[in-house]
Amino acid sequence: MVERKFFIDTDTATDDAVALVMALRNSDIDVLGISTVAGNCTIEQATQNALYTQNLVGSTVPVHVGAAGPLMRDLQSAHHVHGQDGMGDIGLELHGREPASYRGVQALIDAIMDNPGEIELVTLGPLTNLALALRLEPGIIDSVKRVVSMGGTAVLPGNVTALAEFNFWADPEAAFIVVNSGLQFEMAGWDISTAHAVIHDGLAAELRSLGTLGAFAMDIQAVLREFCRNETMLDGFDLPDALAMAIAIEPTIVTREAHHFVDVISGDGPARGQTIVDERGNSGREPNCRVIYEVDRERFLQLLRASLTDSP
Repeated sequence: MVERKFFIDTDTATDDAVALVMALRNSDIDVLGISTVAGNCTIEQATQNALYTQNLVGSTVPVHVGAAGPLMRDLQSAHHVHGQDGMGDIGLELHGREPASYRGVQALIDAIMDNPGEIELVTLGPLTNLALALRLEPGIIDSVKRVVSMGGTAVLPGNVTALAEFNFWADPEAAFIVVNSGLQFEMAGWDISTAHAVIHDGLAAELRSLGTLGAFAMDIQAVLREFCRNETMLDGFDLPDALAMAIAIEPTIVTREAHHFVDVISGDGPARGQTIVDERGNSGREPNCRVIYEVDRERFLQLLRASLTDSP
């Protein structure tokens, strides 16, 4: 089987790390590179977290440092969700590793342009790097195979405001540029994560028992578990980035989808970062997004278990 080519853009925190493990351990996927972006945590921390995860799975995929903040505003991170180090504050040594380069946006462009029609781009954080790449090289629109993005919501509410999901809210101008660019864009929103990717305590214990990777993937969710218990009122914690990666790896786990015109509210105000999904076609605009509404939870969990099981 010919390996599929991925490039991953991430603001590496707890669920991003699980998503990275899923991609880096999949024998059918050739991850050509990882670019980091500020979002869940600072660019420095996101980079160290990506490098730690890469090293843990024994990968040599290059990690490139990308944008240190949103296009037009100050960074507002999510340490209260993922911990001060972005990885659950469990005492991991998340420092001292050297990235492959400090040219994350250019690395993303080069991967796409050097492999026309082959790269499947998976974005797990704010869309700052991709928006900058579009400005520097519009040719990536026709050269990238698909873009699977963890961001937005097809169905309200949001997770950072009543209307917005964090990644789109963190850099709404970037999200607006990307969604309206003409890319083959697929939206795996926070709403499908809370519906299909919640890990309850019993399941977390099972996954933790799978080995070193299972323990890592579950232990780093410590701060997130408390946030979900007290703020989002979930029976466990959810893994939106891992679910988006599962959709990228196995597109057929999607059980309900539709192609709609999607827009993003930029600027400030109560609707900042909201995704507008034109389900009835009232805008008269052509569909620009594969909107994912439901996935097969059991198939997601099968993929997750396989990714977290240590090799014999």
